[in-house]
This record gives sequence, structure tokens and C-alpha cells, in this order.
Amino acid sequence: MGRVGLTTERLTRAGAELADEVGFEQVTVSALARRFDVKVASLYSHVKSSQDLKTRIALLALEELADRGADALAGRAGKDALIALADVYRDYARQHPGRYAATKLPLTPEAAAGSAGGRHAEMTRAILRGYDLTEPDQTHAVRLLGSVFHGYVSLELAGSFSHSAPDSQESWARVLDALDALLRNWPAP
Repeated sequence: MGRVGLTTERLTRAGAELADEVGFEQVTVSALARRFDVKVASLYSHVKSSQDLKTRIALLALEELADRGADALAGRAGKDALIALADVYRDYARQHPGRYAATKLPLTPEAAAGSAGGRHAEMTRAILRGYDLTEPDQTHAVRLLGSVFHGYVSLELAGSFSHSAPDSQESWARVLDALDALLRNWPAP
């Protein structure tokens, strides 16, 4: 173990906290070394590079988000499940904006294979079973939901809805109502 009890896990968690404070793009090994008041070189036995650190933060965030999603979906179906999962993404992004940004980091095939990314798709597909969609429509719907959740949350975090009425929460509820209606009445090809 290195100075000040450094471990890969501790550095990853500290990097995630740093991402929430200053933004995911600002996270570097140098910034993390300053946080621990150590030399940059002392971190390289735990993380290979700033990109490796960012990948580890992304994997942590995907895992945290998947765990929250699984908890929220337990015992729910249909519109109730749709709203629960959507709210998990939105709440996580508001609580952890840097970590949420990390979930959008393109991962190498090796990192993606070991990530919780697949769990996110599985949870969305579980919701869609309540809407009786078959392939390929189910895949189209997974992409639609991911796009809407991420798009809305990204615009909201950027302040796009803060200066106009109705308020953002009211629009969010209407968007989810519209998604439910669309999924119940999915158009034929």
C-alpha cells in the first residue's frame, strides 16, 4: 500500500467525488494527486493514466446507477417501472453530475465487457416486457428511452429549462406520460 493509504478503489472514489465537484472532463491524475497532497508518480502504481482513472470512474458510476435502477424496479411494472427507472437516472445525474457524465464515456470492448452497461439495457428491456414489444421494436424502444432520458437530463443539467414555465418537473412528468402512451401504442412498421 502506498502513502496515505492509497488504493485503486480509494483513488477511483476520490476521482468520482472530484468529477462531481469540478466536472468529469477536469479529472486528471495530477488533480487527484493534489487532492491527496502526493506526487503524481505515487499514483501510477494504482492507475495507469488519466484515461484509466476516467474509465474506472465510468465503471463505478455505471455500477452505482445500475444498483439504484435495480432497487427502484423491484416489484414494479409498466408505467410505474418506466417512471421509477427514469427518475433514477434523473436523480443520479442531479446528485452526481460528474459521475453521470462519466457514464457516457466510450469504453474499450474489454472495459465494456466487465461493466454494468449490460445491466442498464436489461433493466430497460424488463420495463418493455410490460408493453409487449417484440424485436426489433424492443431495441428501437431501448434506444428511444435512453435518448430521451439522457437528452432531457443533459439539457436540464445545462440549465436549459430554468428560465421558462412550466417548471422542469412538470415537463418531466408529461414526457414520461407521453413515453408511456407511445409504448402502449407502438406504431407498426
